[in-house]
Amino acid sequence: MSRYADFDEYEELLKKRLSKKRFTHSMNVAEECFKLAEKYGADKRRCYLAGMLHDIMKEDLPERQRQYTVESGLSPDPVELSTKSLWHGVAGAYYVREVLKIEDREIISAIRYHTIGSARMSLMEKIVYLGDMISAERDYKGVDKMREYCYKDINLAMSVALIYQIECVCSKCGGLPLSTFEAYNYYLKFNKNKEKL
Repeated sequence: MSRYADFDEYEELLKKRLSKKRFTHSMNVAEECFKLAEKYGADKRRCYLAGMLHDIMKEDLPERQRQYTVESGLSPDPVELSTKSLWHGVAGAYYVREVLKIEDREIISAIRYHTIGSARMSLMEKIVYLGDMISAERDYKGVDKMREYCYKDINLAMSVALIYQIECVCSKCGGLPLSTFEAYNYYLKFNKNKEKL
């Protein structure tokens, strides 16, 4: 059962909507978001819930993901619209708002930007973005160092995370949304020593 008894219905919904692997990831992200919220003084319950729900559309039908992205009213940019792997963030925000009737704008925004980032993110948005990167099952090269950054300085961690993510996307010749560039430029000022993984 989830950390919060009143979130058990969301946990059951995730079990139905996601593979076992994706469900485990979602609950790990929720736990990481709780810990980061504790560290940085954010609302632990809300961050936990945003972490739980961040991938709620990840394994839905691609056509539905795209439809929700287009209909979301959340201004997806052309790269998001043309990149299948990015649809679930916008579609998830739409699902949480329209289907689950969660009206918390910060939770909706944290889900919307958890993959691509944006400049001047709220504390919760940063927590969900980073919680997704360092959840317990993550094992990419440099993840332990990334975890250290996340618990040392959240803005420096954002810069390091964005550099890593952009390098990964570029290595696959993928497209980058404008908000990712804006996030990179914004958080660079917190990375005075040009640190990266």
